[in-house]
Amino acid sequence: MYYVIKKQTDRLPTTFIGFGVEKYIASKKNKNVIFLFLKDGKVIRKWVKLEDIILLTEDKNYFLKIMKQFQNVEEAQQKLVDEAQAQLEKSMTHFVETMNAEIHDFEEIRDTKDVPCILKNLS
Repeated sequence: MYYVIKKQTDRLPTTFIGFGVEKYIASKKNKNVIFLFLKDGKVIRKWVKLEDIILLTEDKNYFLKIMKQFQNVEEAQQKLVDEAQAQLEKSMTHFVETMNAEIHDFEEIRDTKDVPCILKNLS
């Protein structure tokens, strides 16, 4: 059995998946690795870009150790992303509230004589 850790580059933040395979086919001339899986007694082939493969090993314990490290990093980074998202939402809410207050204040003084506003003539 071979163990693989692969980058998931199709979404942000980048994540990692780990899986076991029975067999693989690789070549120095090819930039893909073909992994062979057994599903319902049938051999299924999946092509993976060589650059997306982080680890390919026969050592299950090493695979589990590295996978745990990646999971810990993912969790820590996701926590930072969640905190940043919450701060962004808070800042956006504050921005909207501030802009609405400024617009409201301006609308109250817009109709005075000393504010040059064409809208007064359209009402």
